[in-house]
Order: sequence, then structure tokens, then C-alpha cells
Amino acid sequence: MAKHHYIYIYICMVVKLSQGNRKLETSPSSSPFMTMDCNKCFSSDYMLLKPEEARLFDLIHILFSPEIEKRKFVDCPKGIREENFKRRWLIFVSVVVQKVLLLVSKPLGWVGRKIEWWLNLVSNNRNLGVLFLNFFKRKVVKPDQTSATFLSFIGNLDRRLELDKSIKHGDSRYYGALSVMASKASYENKAYIETIVRDHWKMEFLGSFDFWNDYQEKATTQAFMLRDKNVEPELIVVAFRGTETFDSDAWCSDFDISWYELPGMGKVHGGFMKALGLQKNQGWPKEIEQADNQSAPAYYAIREKLREHLLTNDGAKFILTGHSLGGALAVLFPAVLALHEEEKLLKRLEGVYTFGQPRVGYEKFGEFMKEQLTKYSIPYHRFVYSNDIVPRLPYDDSTLMYKHFGTCLYYNSFYKGKIVAEEPNKNYFSPLSLIPKMIIAFWELIRSFTIGYTKGPDYKESFPLRVLRLIGLVVAGIPAHSTQDYVNATRLGSSDVYLPVHTTPIHQTV
Repeated sequence: MAKHHYIYIYICMVVKLSQGNRKLETSPSSSPFMTMDCNKCFSSDYMLLKPEEARLFDLIHILFSPEIEKRKFVDCPKGIREENFKRRWLIFVSVVVQKVLLLVSKPLGWVGRKIEWWLNLVSNNRNLGVLFLNFFKRKVVKPDQTSATFLSFIGNLDRRLELDKSIKHGDSRYYGALSVMASKASYENKAYIETIVRDHWKMEFLGSFDFWNDYQEKATTQAFMLRDKNVEPELIVVAFRGTETFDSDAWCSDFDISWYELPGMGKVHGGFMKALGLQKNQGWPKEIEQADNQSAPAYYAIREKLREHLLTNDGAKFILTGHSLGGALAVLFPAVLALHEEEKLLKRLEGVYTFGQPRVGYEKFGEFMKEQLTKYSIPYHRFVYSNDIVPRLPYDDSTLMYKHFGTCLYYNSFYKGKIVAEEPNKNYFSPLSLIPKMIIAFWELIRSFTIGYTKGPDYKESFPLRVLRLIGLVVAGIPAHSTQDYVNATRLGSSDVYLPVHTTPIHQTV
């Protein structure tokens, strides 16, 4: 398949050369998005949104005209018309949201830093009462944003840092329990991650990295790696960071509904591919030349580190994991490995574990991935908790046609798990599900005050998470996306849910 991909690129390049050189816009710009035309020879079809070029009249015009190729902020093959109004509406919304995010990027980041600082100030001084007491005593413990004790906003929702000692290697829940904690830790700073990996988990910290996004023209993708030497064979974990609450760049990746259709692979979400390391004018070349003044793209840097670490131990394996956007990157990583025919790495891939992962591609991409996962015997477990909104986006309908694939481990609000083909209410927004979702959200709010007593102090919920549960009475899918519920699901759920899908009947409750 990859050979056909490269042949296609070669033919496309020849055709382009025969048509004459394309004029590229190379004027400097401070926009985090690309500022020059992009050669899409690597894809058989595409639609690329460029919000930095969108103007008010142009934006409004797309709602009334199917000729999307005439819009400056839409890059697509000539002659393409979009007759479906719903799709044009989603393009409009995607571009508007990205423009707003770019506009508020700095103030949003500032607000986020202040909120995190105050949350850490309170926790460093135990609680508000002690903080006021320490203030009058002039003994206030101020937070340091680079320290090993400083937590992100997401970390303040769930402050647990220890692995569940009752779940050991050999337990079918072990990879899932380790993966969700690594996914949760990925939101934190380097000092925090290194400390918990080394001192609490007793594993080897292999590094925390910021990776280059060629389209946003800065390092906006994060991941870290660890090695578990306490098991045989040794296990390397790659954990991708998801969408941080106050990070405009990550939100732009989520809302960017650009797509590329790769030969043999199908249509894939453009924002996620860009975050993983898609190259502007080359797509997914097998090797790239890295500029000295910028960090490497995620896919290429992690692939190289895996080659290096796996070379030292012939029996070592690795797993990929992530929460939210991080889950999308985790499942796209083996897709690009397959595109490049990286058989040695794919044979060492022990599993992919994602939590609250959005859909990443169309039906053909799902078929491609199922073929590759089967070929290399790679377990893929996609965890979905209750009414979490993110796994139900982008839509799986006649407008967008995104599809999930693989094993879905669905947990209800009592953390009872079952294997399903698709999570219930797959597109989230449904009038019929409104009341049931509100009832579940109310139950989750009540549970936040009782679970510390019924399940133990390790499950006690923080004050910020309880505030988020209140918001859930309006939008139930927001608090359901927190890492707290996914950690609880891996610990409180039955181990039987991890049985291979062919040995567990669909919809079997465990």
C-alpha cells in the first residue's frame, strides 16, 4: 500500500511540473497558521481551511453559495461544489471558532495561568481557611509553576498520582490502569511527570517533549515517554497530551475540520494529522530533514526514540495512550507507521489505549486501521465514559460521516463496563436523550459527595470537579470528559471487559 502511495506522489509531481510552476505566496506573517500555498500532491483529495484568510463577507457568502473553491479561506480542488448546506454551515462554524480562538489566545492563556496559580496556592496551603491564616502569619506557601508539585487545571480536578497497587502486571486491567494514569500525567509539567514516574511509579522517565506543528508554526504538541523495567518484557509507554483547557492552539486542532484523503487510507481529520506531524508540502514522507532552529514533529521524533530504545532490548514492547486529543494522536500514530511499512515497530506495539477519544477519520480509514490492527495483532481499547461528549464528535452522520472503529469499552455512571460496537447516543445531541442525561448528571453530582465514603478516600472528588459537575447539569458531556471518571473506570470496572472482542459477545454487560 505504501509503495502505491509513493508512486501516486511521483505521478502527481510530474503532472504539476508539466503544468508549470505554481506561484507561492511567501509574504511574512505572524499568523500561527501557514502563510503560503500548500502542495497537496500527497493526498488524492482534500479540503483545507485557512481561518487567517477569512473575511466577514467571504464567511457569510459560503452560507449561500455552494462554490466553496471561490472562498479564499477554503483550499480544495478546482471545480468543487458543496451543495449540502449543513456541511457549509460546519465549515463556517469551524472557521469562526478558530478565528475567535486565535483572537483570545493570549488573554485565555493569561486567565488559565491565573486560575491554575490560585488553585495551587490554595492546595499548597491545604485549604482556604489555612491560606487566610498563613496570610496573617506571613507564612503563605506560594506555588512555583515549574516545580514538581504544581498541577495544571486538569490535574487539580483529579489530584491522584499513585498507581492502583491492587492492579499488577499480569492483571488484564494493568495496561489500561497504567495508560490512564500516564494520560492524566501528560497534562503536567516536566518536573511533575519525572517525579511521579521515578519516585512514585518506580519506573524510568525517558523524557517530556514539545513537538513542532508545521501548520501552526510552533511547538504545540506534547507527549512523554517512560519505561517500566519492573515487568518482563520491558514496556515503554508513549503518552500524548490532550486538549488543555486554556490552550487555544490545541482547541484549534480540535475544531479544524480540514481533511485529507490519503491513497489507501481514506479521509482523515486534518487538525489531528497536523498535530501529529503532517508536513505542509510533503504530507507524510518516510524521512524528513529537521531544521536546526525548531523541535521535531511528534511522529518523527517519537518514532526515532522508539527505534533507539527498542534497539537496546530485543524483547521490549511499547504501548500508545492519550486522553481526548491525545487519544486521537495515539491511534493515528500506528496508522502512519503502517503507511511507512514500519513492520519492526508495529510488531512490537503491545496495544493502543485511548480515553475520551474523538473520531479521527471516515469509514475507509476505519477499515484500513482494522486491517492493520489485525495484521499485527495489536489490541486497541477505546474507553468511553457515560455521556462524555468528545467521543461523539465529529459527527457520524450524513453531513460529516466520521466513524469509530475497534473495541469500545463503554462504562456507565456506576462504572459498569461492557463491550459495544458504538457508544449509546453516538452523536450526543438528541432531544430524546436530554432528560436522561440531566438525570445522570444530577446523580454524578450527588455521587461526588458520597464516593469517597463508598469506595474509599482515593476516590474523593475535588472542589473544582464538583463545580464542574454543577455545569454538567446544563451540559452533561463536559464533566463526563474528566480524567477522574476514566481512572475510576479502569480501577472499579471488571477485568472481564478486557477480553478480546472475538471472545466477548457484543453488548455483554460485565
